[in-house]
Amino acid sequence: MSLRSLAPELFLQQGCERPLLDVRTPAEFARGHIPGALNLPLLDDQERHEVGFLYKKEGREAALCHGLKMVGPRLNRYLHDARELTGNRQPLIYCWRGGMRSRALGWLLSLAGYRVAVLRGGYKAYRQLVLATFSEPWRLLILSGMTGSGKTELLEILRRRGEQTLDLEALARHRGSAFGALDEQPQPTTEHFENQLCVLLRNFRIERPIWVEDESRKIGQIVINENFYQQMRRATAVRIDLPRALRVERLCFDYGNQGSEKLARAVAGIRKRLGEEKARAALRAIASGDLATAAHLVLDYYDKTYLYGLSRRESRKVVTLEPVCGKPQETASALMALACEGSLFDPDETA
Repeated sequence: MSLRSLAPELFLQQGCERPLLDVRTPAEFARGHIPGALNLPLLDDQERHEVGFLYKKEGREAALCHGLKMVGPRLNRYLHDARELTGNRQPLIYCWRGGMRSRALGWLLSLAGYRVAVLRGGYKAYRQLVLATFSEPWRLLILSGMTGSGKTELLEILRRRGEQTLDLEALARHRGSAFGALDEQPQPTTEHFENQLCVLLRNFRIERPIWVEDESRKIGQIVINENFYQQMRRATAVRIDLPRALRVERLCFDYGNQGSEKLARAVAGIRKRLGEEKARAALRAIASGDLATAAHLVLDYYDKTYLYGLSRRESRKVVTLEPVCGKPQETASALMALACEGSLFDPDETA
């Protein structure tokens, strides 16, 4: 029985309406998967290792026979699990290369009356599509500003108003600095971060601007794709120039409920970069509850780092916006007005 095979683009289009079943091992799924997919592994991690070892040592037939011995007694369970996961809707299935695992489950479900399709080339082909997406020309606008300028809040306001926005820190589950992991959320792998970012980009209209917060190449343990990061570096940066006193006030509000132990650990993590004297002073301020003094000391380091990064951008690609203090809605309106100006983009970007 032949199964319908779909190219990645069509597979993803149909996946918006149909359940996606990833039949790779739990470890493969955890490293990265098509967002929204459900894991129905035909083999566990150890079994997959055994089959791969046999394939290399004795060839395809030996590996296939060993796999069938393990899978055969579990056919009824796979059918039951598929019904539980899909609710009897018609599923799309993929494995690593679109080979034995996806076709084996597809064959079983077809016998049970399902209309099944598999991903041509498997997850490997999907990853090629993801990486190609980052090389497409995107009309990026970088929301820039020193630490504590309220960039994340402005991004959210822009999103609610219908602007195309990317919150990379939310995708990475990290706020991007030494204090970024205070919420203690586990980060996704870089691979799965890329998969999620690709979904957002593919849902955008390529001719419209996309607001992205200014980031370094790494967000915690996540590394931004080089091709996409270089587009971020070449794009126009709109700098929000908020006074330090207001930035300190915001930082105290944002991080004041984290507890002195967590804040002290974060300061210790940048001790060498702060310098021993400032690090000790910041730790003393945290211990005494003087978060404003601690924030000022930490900003000495982060402001210098930010200004260095800004100096490496083309000066003509940096626009400074004086925010309306205490009125982020009005600042967002000013950002939207700027986005309508063709002068923020190179001629080849607006052609």
